Amino acid sequence: RRSLAPSQLAKRKAGDDEEEEEDDRHPPTTRKRQKPVSETEGGECYRSPFRKPLAQLTNRPHYLDSSQHEAFIRSILSKPFKVPIPNYKGPLGLRALGIKRAGLRSPLHDPFEEGALVLYEPPLLSAHDQLKIDKDKAPVHVVVDPVLSRVLRPHQREGVKFLWDCVTSRRIPGSHGCIMADEMGLGKTLQCITLMWTLLRQSPDCKPEIEKAMVVSPSSLVRNWYNEVEKWLGGRIQPLAIDGGSKEEIDRKLVGFMNQRGLRVPSPILIISYETFRLHAEALQKGSVGLVICDEGHRLKNSENQTYQALNSLNTPRRVLISGTPIQNDLLEYFSLVHFVNSGILGTAQEFKRHFEIPILKGRDADASEAERHKGEERLKELISIVNRCLIRRTSDILSKYLPVKIEQVVCCRLTPLQAELYRNFLKQAKPVEELKEGKISVSSLSSITSLKKLCNHPALIYDKCVEEEEGFMGALDLFPAGYSTKSVEPQLSGKMLVLDYILAVTKSTSNDKVVLVSNYTQTLDLFEKLCRNRRYLYVRLDGTMSIKKRAKIVERFNSPSNPEFIFMLSSKAGGCGLNLIGANRLVMFDPDWNPANDEQAMARVWRDGQKKTCYIYRLLSTGTIEEKIFQRQTHKKALSSCVVDEEQDVERHFSLGELKELFTLNETTTSDTHDKIKCHRCVNGHQVRPPPEGSDCTSDLSQWNHCADKRGLQDSVLKAAWDAAVTFTFHHHSHEEQRGIP
Repeated sequence: RRSLAPSQLAKRKAGDDEEEEEDDRHPPTTRKRQKPVSETEGGECYRSPFRKPLAQLTNRPHYLDSSQHEAFIRSILSKPFKVPIPNYKGPLGLRALGIKRAGLRSPLHDPFEEGALVLYEPPLLSAHDQLKIDKDKAPVHVVVDPVLSRVLRPHQREGVKFLWDCVTSRRIPGSHGCIMADEMGLGKTLQCITLMWTLLRQSPDCKPEIEKAMVVSPSSLVRNWYNEVEKWLGGRIQPLAIDGGSKEEIDRKLVGFMNQRGLRVPSPILIISYETFRLHAEALQKGSVGLVICDEGHRLKNSENQTYQALNSLNTPRRVLISGTPIQNDLLEYFSLVHFVNSGILGTAQEFKRHFEIPILKGRDADASEAERHKGEERLKELISIVNRCLIRRTSDILSKYLPVKIEQVVCCRLTPLQAELYRNFLKQAKPVEELKEGKISVSSLSSITSLKKLCNHPALIYDKCVEEEEGFMGALDLFPAGYSTKSVEPQLSGKMLVLDYILAVTKSTSNDKVVLVSNYTQTLDLFEKLCRNRRYLYVRLDGTMSIKKRAKIVERFNSPSNPEFIFMLSSKAGGCGLNLIGANRLVMFDPDWNPANDEQAMARVWRDGQKKTCYIYRLLSTGTIEEKIFQRQTHKKALSSCVVDEEQDVERHFSLGELKELFTLNETTTSDTHDKIKCHRCVNGHQVRPPPEGSDCTSDLSQWNHCADKRGLQDSVLKAAWDAAVTFTFHHHSHEEQRGIP
């Protein structure tokens, strides 16, 4: 607003007068248009080729031809919907966005595709029934994901079908469990992964059968299971593997796993060790799990231990137990496994013992009467008929089609003079020997057994007891060589160590093979280390002191063909189950275990999927000692397992239970106490005759050993080099003899 002050009004009036005078002096004129800079001399103006001339605007509207308009609209509507994601190749088909599909429900995968593995096929319906059926409730095919079915071998396809039938209660109404008892190396892990993936994704009701699954395994196999799931499912699922951490962290992960709900669970598979499960069972028992898989399930052979009780209280109807060796010591342990997966089908433990175990064991004894044998066979058939409905068992003979030859040899090694003298002195002095012969087994008796087993490995393992003059070793120190020290290993003082030294030296100098050394004692592994350092062999060692994560790394490194390490030392207690050591093709089992399953598990580490070379297994036994008695006891247990699990009816009754009690004896006159006991009809004067003598019963020989051999009948060049030093006799088994036509 302008000011109305007199001084301001005077200024404004004077300014207006000056402007009028200026206008009078300069009248307005029309300015000339400036010549454009871009205009050329010829009068032409430069135009950019990229500019379009402006269209003249008119007030008249532009009318489209009706036929052109209709054609334009039709072209828009005829284009199918395209997902606005670059390179998207997912299934669209008839599935429209936001629209419920009409018609019958369809399976997740095509059941009529070539090679499809169909686990369930809905019943065929007549045209009349198809009109009446509710389309929203019609069952559909259950088809294994083609990603997995393409890699399954025929016996694995059969196994997956069996597992699915069992856990869905189609084999035994009301029971949802089974035992996968295939021998080592047949792909039990892959079959179970296929089962889990199928149950998590589909069912006849066109929805997932389960929301979550749990795998419980030995701690050394947790990472292996995780890797196998990643390998076969290729990132389609994210498992949760717990192999370490604080108690609070593990509890938090387990609670998060159990609280998952819905059709799309982020981590539907939990992989956990038996030890971690037992310690954190409370967190896992608050919810439910659709399926639990127990790997190396023979850990549940004792129904009284805490792990069994914790797993048995888990709220899950579907249970799969994996064990290549379901019978290890006795039938009651076998009952515990069957009872865990399908409670009640064999009655209570007392009923099972009275009705099955006692008659069967009496019938298997070498001193049994004809009536006891007949009754035992009847009860055995009854037991097999019940258990076979929930147990599947295939032997490693199937692998002969896919794997190279395996030659397993039991090598009897004579004791050195020092070992023999120490052994005799111990038998004279040790009082527990008399207690054991009377049928009493005390702590001192078990200690004596351990001492003799260590003496058979190497005198260095009992040197400290000799120094302290413990019972059985008084005065034994004088028998050692002058200046003897345990700081260095002396292979010539042990028959088995001498043979091992030969095997390693010949293998190293004549081939590029790698060797796995297995023992039950970490003290023996210490001796192996000293021997390797003396001979400058590169080696790795796996025992109970190694962390779980580190185990997986050293196994992967050893299996690499470019890795220079020659020897893998393995404690059978820590890593005998489930490890894949196909980088080596020779394995030495240095000492036997009372439980044949432990030895079988350890020896199966090299003859597995992925192995390319001929495999050699050497089982070293000290001739005439307690080690041969242990091996004979293993034979008795394996015969029992063959009867119940493998259904072999003609297993020889080799040893009476009374003979198996004669542990504390030393037979120095035999080349093999075991060979003497089995009454072999194929050998004359200790040498095998081929074919067997006329009228002999070939089945009386040990069924798993094809040949008996002294030096004349030995085929292995590595053992031939060690024969004159300490070897007295061998049994050997050739995995492919049936295919190669060897009699």
